[in-house]
Amino acid sequence: MTAIILDGKALSSKVLDELKTRVTRGVQPTLGIILVGEDSASELYVRLKKDACTKIGGEFVLKRLPASAGTRQVLAAIDAFNNDSSVDGILLQLPLPKGTDAAECLAAISPEKDVDGLNPINLARIFERKPGFVAATAKGIMALLHANGVELAGKRAVVIGRSPDVGIPIAGLLLAEDATVTIAHSKTANLAEVCRDADIIVSSVGKAGIVTPEMVKDGAVVVDVGTNFVESGGKRSVVGDVDPRVCEKASYVTPVPGGVGPMTIASLLENLVEAAQERAATA
Repeated sequence: MTAIILDGKALSSKVLDELKTRVTRGVQPTLGIILVGEDSASELYVRLKKDACTKIGGEFVLKRLPASAGTRQVLAAIDAFNNDSSVDGILLQLPLPKGTDAAECLAAISPEKDVDGLNPINLARIFERKPGFVAATAKGIMALLHANGVELAGKRAVVIGRSPDVGIPIAGLLLAEDATVTIAHSKTANLAEVCRDADIIVSSVGKAGIVTPEMVKDGAVVVDVGTNFVESGGKRSVVGDVDPRVCEKASYVTPVPGGVGPMTIASLLENLVEAAQERAATA
């Protein structure tokens, strides 16, 4: 068996084209981005998000803060965007420098502008089955599964990782579509045994090769959310959490890069356009 690749790059391009059409017919959305420090990976992710926002015809406002900025300064930047009627959505680029309270900062973002879907109110709405912005990465994963006709109802799913930005929201979304979900983490005993019964595995722990072929049953769907930088032969490359040999057993696999990452950005901008349209409707 050779796994079918869940091509996030191709699907995200289609989503962005659809969003561009929606923007040309209506309100131009504006994304407020807060970037703290000079982390090279964060700089790259912000640039990709800015480029995608521009591609659909949106605007962005970038607020840079030094690495020395503490929680209070970040909260002030969030408050300014919350109260700026021209800003439709707010993105706080993670991770924040050590000593800055990310949870407090995310909770301060207005739920109506929380296009990354990480405010605890929006996270809770997933489990309450109420409308709200869904965490962008989790939303992107579901879009990939739906676009490829992956059956979810009645399936056993294992989510490896319990982070509020990926593990928790994707577990809630899978539950909402009638999958039976197990959340595994660093304290889970016999992880391989837990995974071997799964029809769907989502790994978001950030540990290269943690999901091996021995952990995957024939025909399982494997979603790799890991982004790990490895050095080999003097070159730096990006790999996921999933051992490449898993492709020999799985029915579907997301590549790294080119799988979940592009869909995270597309889903973020989908949330942004929805926020802008809601603002226009209530103005």
